Amino acid sequence: MVISYKDSGVDIEKGDLFVERISKMVRSTYNQQVVSGVGGFCALYALDPDRYLASSTDGVGTKIKLAIELGMHETIGIDLVAMCVNDLICSGARPLFFLDYFASSKLDLEVSEAVLKGIVDGCLQSQMALIGGETAEMPGMYQIGDYDLAGFSVGEVKKSELIDGLSLTEGDSLVAIASTGFHSNGYSLVRKILETKGADETLKKECLTPTKIYVKTILSLINSSRINIKGVANITGSGFLNIPRINEKFDYHVSSMGLLPPFMEKVCELSALDEAELHRTFNMGVGMVVATDNPKEIIKKLEELGEKAYLIGNVTKGSGKIFLKEQEL
Repeated sequence: MVISYKDSGVDIEKGDLFVERISKMVRSTYNQQVVSGVGGFCALYALDPDRYLASSTDGVGTKIKLAIELGMHETIGIDLVAMCVNDLICSGARPLFFLDYFASSKLDLEVSEAVLKGIVDGCLQSQMALIGGETAEMPGMYQIGDYDLAGFSVGEVKKSELIDGLSLTEGDSLVAIASTGFHSNGYSLVRKILETKGADETLKKECLTPTKIYVKTILSLINSSRINIKGVANITGSGFLNIPRINEKFDYHVSSMGLLPPFMEKVCELSALDEAELHRTFNMGVGMVVATDNPKEIIKKLEELGEKAYLIGNVTKGSGKIFLKEQEL
């Protein structure tokens, strides 16, 4: 039986429609300092003549439900930080600080401390300060034992070093950096698959593998004088559909699937979804995509940094479409 994202209760198209409908309202609040807002991986705000502040906010989604089910809360905080900072660094920004929001029906000190340890771990990996947050108890809003998380990160980038995709040209290459798994997207579907197919606890635990944080990797690439980065895409919700966000004046052709961790490959097989639908939902083993005109140098550098990296596709003239083996996603 094929299990789709809609079957799990998530409507991606409706979510995209919501963003489209609120964009005009949101933009009515902008002032002259706002450089980019809705639609990008992160928002940019002009701090002074030479620098931008970059900001991003996100949550962990229903991966939390799996953590609660298994009683494993130690890494979900890493996911929270990663979901924010992996968007932030797509602009080339250096993370500065992080704030978190933890909400539950009734505060459980052991659970909340375990979650916070993960957030601290994520901030240390990202080389940024955890400077504040909010803890809320809301009985009646959440079931006993449930909790939710949200995060907010801020960074800075020099205007001269901003990665904005504007230098992209036809013929540029796309280099993939491997993921550690599903990261923190598509878990309503992942959980539905695990439940429907009667997955064992080992597979469920593997699906809690935390989202990889790419801050040190991307900043190391940026600081290498031999490497020219033209765009960066974080492969999060909606999978490979994130790649055209680099620059929607081009099309992107991807001919290779990601290098899937075994547990991820197993879940994808259990879903019975076709290749296109999988790539519209999951990251398919790709955590980040870097657009460049010197892929060999980037792959070499990434391997030196201990990353799995490979050429995944190329850029052509177009209008923001993504093609998988010449089939439009």
